[in-house]
Amino acid sequence: MPSGAKVSEHGNTPDSRRIDELCSERGIRMTEQRRIIARVLSESADHPDVEELHRRSSAVDPKISIATVYRTVRLFGDAGILARHDFGDGRARYEMAPEQHHDHLIDVRTGKVIEFTDDRIEKLQREVAERLGFRLVDHRLELYGVPLDADKKD
Repeated sequence: MPSGAKVSEHGNTPDSRRIDELCSERGIRMTEQRRIIARVLSESADHPDVEELHRRSSAVDPKISIATVYRTVRLFGDAGILARHDFGDGRARYEMAPEQHHDHLIDVRTGKVIEFTDDRIEKLQREVAERLGFRLVDHRLELYGVPLDADKKD
């Protein structure tokens, strides 16, 4: 791996108590169904879409409707608790809003998402913004690729 790059399968997995704390700080009332959805999100090692969140949540409580999941995801997103991603597959995917910035590399064959940070990329992005007359305040980087060994198989 190149110097300066740090990779994780899912770099931000806060426990569900933290989600409850964030909801409380933001004035969100936590119902039992919201707590289940929060727990499912916090235990997710991937970036699930609403349908997958519903499948996992309704396995815990079959009374949780997909509409409840949609509303909860929107509520958590509006409160800054969830980050929404579109990795080019036509589905909104979610993760807990990261405490530390990270970028994503998406395997276009499998849909697997790898989270990474690289200080060189961060520095280069700031330099580009400054060269163009801007101070960078936020960014999102998503890389799409196939594993190098996949080229050898084809």
